Amino acid sequence: MLLKIYPENPNPRHIKTVVECLSDGGIVIYPTDSVYGIGCDIFKSRTVERVAEIKGIRKENANFSFVCYDLSQLADFTKPISNTTFKLMKRALPGPFTFILDANNNVPKLFQSKKKTVGIRIPDNSIARTIVNELGNPIMSTSVHDDDHIIEYTTDPELIYERYKDLVDIVIDGGFGDNEPSTVISCIGDEIVVVRQGKGILEDYL
Repeated sequence: MLLKIYPENPNPRHIKTVVECLSDGGIVIYPTDSVYGIGCDIFKSRTVERVAEIKGIRKENANFSFVCYDLSQLADFTKPISNTTFKLMKRALPGPFTFILDANNNVPKLFQSKKKTVGIRIPDNSIARTIVNELGNPIMSTSVHDDDHIIEYTTDPELIYERYKDLVDIVIDGGFGDNEPSTVISCIGDEIVVVRQGKGILEDYL
């Protein structure tokens, strides 16, 4: 299904359709403040495996991010963070950043692995955040990549639908996406390091 949702005023009925799909173990492609993402409910283990299969990777080796509604959900999945890291995240989020943090014991159980870190995303996109808020827990997310060697990320939701319609349950058309991913920042051991420079500019928040 290709579902049009307007980011300025997400239709509650359409949001409900997406949330019910995720709750039933479905996979959705949705817009963020950077590139489009493939997402599912983090507590649906078989669905997480399906997303890993779509990406061609093993679930236990996947560097999937958790898309949260706000920082209040951090404690469910991360070890306590320093005041410096928390203040930085509070300034930078919602925004086009992925913060790599020390995972607590909940994360390895979800992935059936020995993962010690977790990526946290709070995108500045009302569609993504409304879905997470209505679902009641984060969604697991990974970027939609393109096979084109020049254009790394597909920005047109209709083209994304044509490619993924047989692999996912819903593709949300939230308008054209960006072709630049989030900036990945490692905050392991309280050392702040830019792992991948993307759309977000860390210096603007230091």
